[in-house]
Amino acid sequence: MKKLSSLVFAALMIGSLSSCGNNQNDDFTPLLDRNRECIITINGDYSNFDSLQTQINGFRKYYGNVKIEYTKLSNYFTDIVNRLESSEKPNIFFATSAMLNDEKYATVVAHMENLMDPSLNLNLDCIRSGLINRKYTDKLLIVPIFARTYGMLVNEDLFKKEELEIPQKWSELLSVCASFKEKKYQSPMMGYTAGTDNCFMNTVAYPTFVIDIANNQTALDYANNKDERAGEYMRDALLKVVTLINNECINMELCKDIGDNYGKVISKFFDGDVPMMIGTAVTASGTKSREKDSKPFQANPFKYSFHPIPLNEQGSYFIDSPALEFAVNKDAENLDMTNEFMRYLLRPQQLKATAREKGLLHVVKDVQDNPMYEAFNNIPVEHIYSPEVIGISDDLAVQIKMASYYVGKGTYDIDAAIANYGQFVDAKK
Repeated sequence: MKKLSSLVFAALMIGSLSSCGNNQNDDFTPLLDRNRECIITINGDYSNFDSLQTQINGFRKYYGNVKIEYTKLSNYFTDIVNRLESSEKPNIFFATSAMLNDEKYATVVAHMENLMDPSLNLNLDCIRSGLINRKYTDKLLIVPIFARTYGMLVNEDLFKKEELEIPQKWSELLSVCASFKEKKYQSPMMGYTAGTDNCFMNTVAYPTFVIDIANNQTALDYANNKDERAGEYMRDALLKVVTLINNECINMELCKDIGDNYGKVISKFFDGDVPMMIGTAVTASGTKSREKDSKPFQANPFKYSFHPIPLNEQGSYFIDSPALEFAVNKDAENLDMTNEFMRYLLRPQQLKATAREKGLLHVVKDVQDNPMYEAFNNIPVEHIYSPEVIGISDDLAVQIKMASYYVGKGTYDIDAAIANYGQFVDAKK
């Protein structure tokens, strides 16, 4: 993929806001027979997709005889390969950029419709350019529905109680952690450490690594190709992980009790004694629905929000990535009505509404309207980075994830991890 600077990306993001915004309140105009009867199926790996059902209900106000059914596949990334070749092939399915680069998904990619086809009349211009997959210049096979980023859940009431400010720089983060420690907080920051996916180590290291190599094409090429020479460029990212541990900003022993990277993280945060819980927006998206399940939170509710982790003295950064992407099966029945539903969904007001209900960042070229993510609206344009635009490979992501995890766990020191760049194998838990 071709690399662009973050400043160019930001310009792309905000450049066509006017064309996007002018249509935000327009009513949807049906283009097909409104009495049409048919079924559209959607396959994915979300257990809870109520926000999609809300959009389905809205679409059925125009097409009352169209049924749209969502099915969660138990082993999605294996099942979808077979499902697309069966009589139960879906009209729409979850997809990722990794599929486009992996030969084992060649048959899946072969079913994907070109969403860039102008005859489909999809409002792709309203989606942030940095979220659009750039593998091909003449076609678009997957489209982002939700966005995600890296950061920390912040207990605002604890900051207010202790008369501390939410940190905006790396030095301020270390200082505020020291202040919480003086006030007898056992672990000012916490996060998931039992496995590699969404572990606190990667949530700190990956954005740092991306920022450090984004404007260095040589380093980026080394890293994407798993060249051992990329290892040295990880040093700053790995040092930040070690610094948080050595400065007792995060208590690794206490973090062992967090049994998974989603529900247990939220549950611990809702205990109310953790000022900052490191995680991704995907984890943050589950907080609202889990408030009622937390006895400590119900007994002592507090105000919280999601903030970027300040990674250096220049401030905070927004790593803007897709959280969910859809592909359309060009070989499914009722393709015209499927595209009509996509045309309904890919409008600013619908994309915003479904993201807000799901609790994730929306993908529209506009400010984030969910108060949970308000802090990201204050990030300067030169601090917005998109892995899709920069050209971050899956191999690179695995190397920094595993290196940071092993360093955080003490399996490797920083120099050993650097020396092993390119040799790490993904080990999901």
